[in-house]
Amino acid sequence: MTDINRRTFIRAAGGVAALGATLGFPSLALGATRRVVVIGGGVGGATAAKYIRKLDASIAVTLIETKPSYTSCFMSNEVLSGERTLESLTFGYDGLRRYGVEVIRDTAVGIDPEKKSVKTAGGHSFDYDACVVSPGIGFKWETIEGYDEEVAAETVPHAWNAGPQTTLLRRQLEAMPEGGHVIIAAPPNPFKCPPGPYERASQIAMYCKHHKPRAKITILDPKDAFSKQGLYIEGWTKLYGYGTDNSMIEWVGAAGGGTIEELDPTTLTIQAEIEEFQGDVVNIIPPQKAGPIAFAADLVDGDWCPVDKRTFESQRHKDIYVLGDASSAAKMPKSAYAANSQAKVCAAAIIARFNGLEPGDPTFVNTCYSVVGEDFGISVAAVYGLNSHTNTIQPIPNSGGVSPANASPEIRKREVSYAHSWFKNVINDMLE
Repeated sequence: MTDINRRTFIRAAGGVAALGATLGFPSLALGATRRVVVIGGGVGGATAAKYIRKLDASIAVTLIETKPSYTSCFMSNEVLSGERTLESLTFGYDGLRRYGVEVIRDTAVGIDPEKKSVKTAGGHSFDYDACVVSPGIGFKWETIEGYDEEVAAETVPHAWNAGPQTTLLRRQLEAMPEGGHVIIAAPPNPFKCPPGPYERASQIAMYCKHHKPRAKITILDPKDAFSKQGLYIEGWTKLYGYGTDNSMIEWVGAAGGGTIEELDPTTLTIQAEIEEFQGDVVNIIPPQKAGPIAFAADLVDGDWCPVDKRTFESQRHKDIYVLGDASSAAKMPKSAYAANSQAKVCAAAIIARFNGLEPGDPTFVNTCYSVVGEDFGISVAAVYGLNSHTNTIQPIPNSGGVSPANASPEIRKREVSYAHSWFKNVINDMLE
């Protein structure tokens, strides 16, 4: 076995988790091949698969993913403004294969924690020593009368998983008459990408400002506050006349009756708590929960998966680890960058366990950029530590922050450039 002590290992692994650096790691050779099965090829799963192989190339890693390629949800709102194509957000898994990850196109439908085996829809079985589950989100369809999967696919897209519904929503915006009305219904907390609905409204406004300048966008929200609210309102005020009689964007929070109760998909009419809203284009983002395999494998408590936040091992079944949006990882948001950071902590913890070591104290990072309009970017960043007594992840004081209010045009423009560079870096880190 390679001569490596606990302190050296934890320093290397912790550095990866905290900084996301693509460093070279010593191989921790084992007497027998260990097997890790990763379910889900999104940010969490792909990053975990790659970094387990980087930490120890002797481990056999199998990634099970339903789709042939990965399409990024983060930055997908730019498809709606016309700044990006869906193709520019789509990436293959050949980079993982170059690291020696076996990529299987199939759907995991069950996990046997006693036999340590994953079952797939294709009838295959994959044994594991450790299983990493990163299934993303599912939707709570029963919460809004008149809204279901069929309506979402054909008429009122949620477009919250980038793909065909993103394209559908873009086409609906293009077909909308000048002076048309767009309604976006935001979900209750917690949900994937907390700033996402408000960036979406911004990107749609960015498109309409040039092509349908008399359009109106209404955000119906069951919350009284939202992520980066002050910065969004600053951008909306500057770019879209927010707060004036001619504002392109209107936000209706919980106190104003922003919680929706029912949809008539034939007339595109929404019944909210206080009044009725009718749109030309309606985008409902439903309440969310962990992805289906989390429920099939008995990994949930309520809507989400409880985990030991030192390692992200499930609190329900040993040797199964749950990452990203599906996990209960408060106070980290459900974001792509959070999943990337969690995956590195998880990878280090699995390697430590295989080598008979205790995992170190993890550090996590999250950074989130939003593009509010042309040359107007905003961001939030934080570093998180573990409170082992309460099993909670908490921001480290004075470790992060948000974009300054009333910043100069140069700073706002620079943040747009940073957002696009950040996107490339996250993709490269998980897949290349």
